[in-house]
Amino acid sequence: MTIIIIIAVALLLVLWIVGVQRKLVSAEELCKNSMSQIGVQQNSRWDALTALAELVKGYNEHEYKTLMDVIGQRKEVGSASTAADAQAQEDAIGKAFAQIKVVAEQYPDLKANEQFLKTMDSVNTYENQVRLARMTYNDTVTKFNRIVRMFPDSLVAGLLGFAAKDYLKEPAGKTEMPSMKI
Repeated sequence: MTIIIIIAVALLLVLWIVGVQRKLVSAEELCKNSMSQIGVQQNSRWDALTALAELVKGYNEHEYKTLMDVIGQRKEVGSASTAADAQAQEDAIGKAFAQIKVVAEQYPDLKANEQFLKTMDSVNTYENQVRLARMTYNDTVTKFNRIVRMFPDSLVAGLLGFAAKDYLKEPAGKTEMPSMKI
């Protein structure tokens, strides 16, 4: 009888560990998917910024070269990327966009260009989509980190090598979407 109780307890323990492992893997995959979605949205913004750089080319060749150098720093953000990788790309995108805004201020007829205005609208749309993707990622990381940190699941997480993930941080001073008006 004692052997049956020990086997039953061991079986329940194994089933619990398997259940927690499945929950951890599922939550981790959601985190990876969320990071991948950020990468997709950032790629769309890079494409829009590249289009803006092409429009700038006709106005100032030096600024065009500078923008293309910044755009050349583009790196893919995917499911295996970290929060730091995504933030580095956000910083590079912000730098390129700031340079485009400076050029547009110098050339009022560029600001009136219909193609420029449409592309700026698409940048605005992609900016919102990235913001939503970042929020989704942080929500997903919160759910994952709860599993990793809460007892008794934290025992299995530590045993299987699952660790809490970093959040994407909002850059200091960037609490509102930048104005897209030029």
